[in-house]
Amino acid sequence: MNITITKPALQWFKREIDLTEGEGVRIFARYGGCGDVQTAFSLAVTKAEPLDAVAQTIEDGITFFIEQQDSWYFDGKSLTIKYSRKYEEIEYVVE
Repeated sequence: MNITITKPALQWFKREIDLTEGEGVRIFARYGGCGDVQTAFSLAVTKAEPLDAVAQTIEDGITFFIEQQDSWYFDGKSLTIKYSRKYEEIEYVVE
């Protein structure tokens, strides 16, 4: 399982969540929302530090990660985080 984040998405996170170098973003499964991967679940994010990460990437000193307890959502697939200019929001692509 890999995590990839595009430069426009990284800039969105820095601006909207006020992230700075050395901070982390946990990507996790939550009940509800509009997800395409697991029925009745979608992805959410929060500022956090990794405890038991199964996947992570560091961009501009910011760590994006998925904890072991949320790995079931991805079923071994990789995650790409993009920014949609059309909708002005983050898009999660699990493949």
